[in-house]
Formats: sequence, structure tokens, C-alpha cells
Amino acid sequence: MVYAIVDIETTGGHAASGCITEIAIILSDGQQVEGGFHTLVNPGCSIPRYISALTGINDDMVADAPSFEQIAPHVFNLLSNRVFVAHNVNFDYSFILQHLQRSGIHWQVPKLCTVRLSRKLFPGHRSYSLGNICMALSIPIQNRHRAAGDAEATANLFHQLVASDQSGIIQGMLRRGSREGYLPLHLPVSDIEQLPHAAGVYYFHDQKQKVIYVGKAKNLKKRVSSHFSNNSPSRKKQELMRNVHRISYALTGSEFTASILESLEIRRHWPRYNTSQKTFEFGYGIILFEDVQGRKRLGIDRLRRNSRPVGRFSLLTDAHRNLWRMVREYGLCPSLCFLTRDAQCEQCMGACSGQEDISAYNLRVEQSLSLLEQEQPSFAIREKGREEGECTWLLMEQGQFYGMGFLPDRQQVQSCEQLKEMLTPFTGNEFVRGIMLSYASQNPVHRFS
Repeated sequence: MVYAIVDIETTGGHAASGCITEIAIILSDGQQVEGGFHTLVNPGCSIPRYISALTGINDDMVADAPSFEQIAPHVFNLLSNRVFVAHNVNFDYSFILQHLQRSGIHWQVPKLCTVRLSRKLFPGHRSYSLGNICMALSIPIQNRHRAAGDAEATANLFHQLVASDQSGIIQGMLRRGSREGYLPLHLPVSDIEQLPHAAGVYYFHDQKQKVIYVGKAKNLKKRVSSHFSNNSPSRKKQELMRNVHRISYALTGSEFTASILESLEIRRHWPRYNTSQKTFEFGYGIILFEDVQGRKRLGIDRLRRNSRPVGRFSLLTDAHRNLWRMVREYGLCPSLCFLTRDAQCEQCMGACSGQEDISAYNLRVEQSLSLLEQEQPSFAIREKGREEGECTWLLMEQGQFYGMGFLPDRQQVQSCEQLKEMLTPFTGNEFVRGIMLSYASQNPVHRFS
């Protein structure tokens, strides 16, 4: 087996927008060095001050250095048909892959991470950063945070790892189908192996166990593995690779239920790397109240925390459309519904001018609320459960998602109130409301009298 042990310095933390400023490649057979290559690289852009402070590489030093495109053929020849080895391999690999692609060169080789190898072969150390693990193993590092110095230290570390590998760990990590070379630096492979081939919601946790990403899947193992099956140079992907320390999951029984739970959990955790479904929803509601004269009145107001409207709408125009429909069909007063500015109007039976009996008008207001049931339905959905003998129930009450729960398959549900006692309440949102209504329009649902 032959290896290329690599270290690079860059202008930033992710390959999509960062550039290489220095590269060192040490060729090895796993026991001794066979050759190498080192050069500064002109990134074609200014090097940030904090990078220069860390590495010592500044714009003047790279002004006369070759561009990566100029050295790309030589780099490709050195790395081809060798196992790519680096400390935190996905970082270096993603940069070189991106730069070779920009130079019109297709390249793909197996890779090994000396961080993950060190954890397996030299367990028990407090830190596995290159500086700390080399100090613990008495490996000297010259010119720290420079490509040549760090590559030499990584090569010495790798040779110790190869010498200590008596159980074939390296061969196992290189075996076809192994995920070791693609997983985030701090993520145990056991977190992937324990995922089931079932529908559910998965959670990525950071070092402090905070949820940083929530996703849904028809097949949890397949979907989660796909997150780490490529070397995308994007900022989001590279940051995610650095920050994922643990994966947890919740089974849902079906992809539909997973979609519901995913949306609810995104709103609950507000994960750092989720971008969709993270808009603050206000919405509008038709409200019912009684004025000082005892008249029941309807109006439209923006929804607030703990609002209790008789009808909810995501758009103001939908709220106006429905309130006008109630006014026309039940002869309500537009002025009393705040739809016109007239203190008194000619479009009603005199409720606003005191010519109509208040109780008669109030009765029509109550009757008009029945029209909202078409827009604000109540129904329950029964879906597949997480295991045999179980089913999932989801409840929509007056147009709003109430909650969900897993019940025995033989459980009889006779009323909405009975079902509510067995479900876990959730705070819904417009996305959940939309997919519940969409489901109900295409599939049979349970409606309670």
C-alpha cells in the first residue's frame, strides 16, 4: 500500500470560497518516506490578516509563487493511485478536490484520517489535535501551522499508527463500503451503524449536545449516510462536518408523519444549519368579541401569542375574503365587522344604528361562524405506526394542528375529545396546517360529529 500524506494552508475554512496558499505532500509506503513536494501557492486573492497571523504566510510571500492551476498536473500525478492521508482528512481533501476540478482534472482516491485512526489505535488521550497528539507521542513539530512542518509531523504520526495496527484497522477503514473516510471528524461510526432502515426524524448534535440540524427520512440510515457521501465544498457542508458530534433519531412509522414532526422540531429547536421553515409566522385571524352594548362583533387582527381566533389564515386577503363572505350570506353589518369606516351603513338591517334587535343580530353572527368550518375543518388522520400493532393519530381541530401520538392498533376512537386526551399537543404552524389539509383533500380522514 502506498500513501500520500498531505497538509495545506488556506485563506478560509471551506473550499467553495477559500483558496490554497501552501501545499506539502509526503509520499510513503507506510513505514518510510519515499519522496515529497512542497510549495507556496498564489491564491489569486488577498490573505486575511487572521490567517497570516496564524500561519505567517502573507501576500508578499505568495506574490511570485505559482498558482494552483500551474502545479495541478504535478499534484495530480503525486496523488494518483495513492491513499490520501491527512489530519482531519475531509478538510484537505475537499480543498484539493475543488482546486483540481477548477483546473479541469477529475480525481478521486481513497482517504484516511489520522484523527480517527489515532482515536482507535491510541485511545484515552484528552485531545487529538495534531499538536496535542504529537506532544503525547513525543513527535516533534517544526514550523507549526505551515504545510511542510505539519505534513512531516502527520507522516511521523501515521508511521506510528501503521506500526501499531495489529488488528487490520487501517485495512478495515479502506475497505469498500466503509464510511470512516467520509464521516465528520468527531462523529462515531456507531452513530451511523445504529440507524434503522425506517421512516423518522434525525437530529445532528454539536459538542454541547445542542441540536444543529433536523431532517426527515423515509429511510433513516440511507438519508443520513447521504449527508456524508460526497465532498461538497460548500460552507454549510464543511461547517456541518466540523461540528457534528452525535446523531439521534425518532421513529415515526411513515414519511408523512416524519414531515410533520420535522417541521415541529425545526420550530422547537431552531437549528443552526436548517434554512427552510425558519420564518417567523404571524398570520391573521377572524376574532369574535362582545362590545359594551352587548353586540357580538367580528374583526380581523394579526395573530399573537395565545390568540384565540375563530378562524386563522396565513394571508390577510384570505381573512378579508372569508369575513366578507360571512357578511354577505348572513346580512351582517360591514361597519360592525370593521370592513367599512362608516359609523352607520345602508348594507345591513340596522344593527349599527340600533334599529335591529341585538339578540337577532347576535344569532346571525353565531350562525355565520359555520361558514368558517369549510376553511377551518376538524379531522383526524390515522397513519402507520412505528411497529406492528401500533398506529399514529394526528388531529386537526378547527383548522389548527392539535397534536399527534402513537396508539395501539386496536384502540377505538369515538370522539375528538377522547382522542385529544391520548395525543401529545404541539404548537402547529402554517407548513403543518398545509400538509394536513393537502392530505385530507386526497385521502380518507376521520371526522367527528
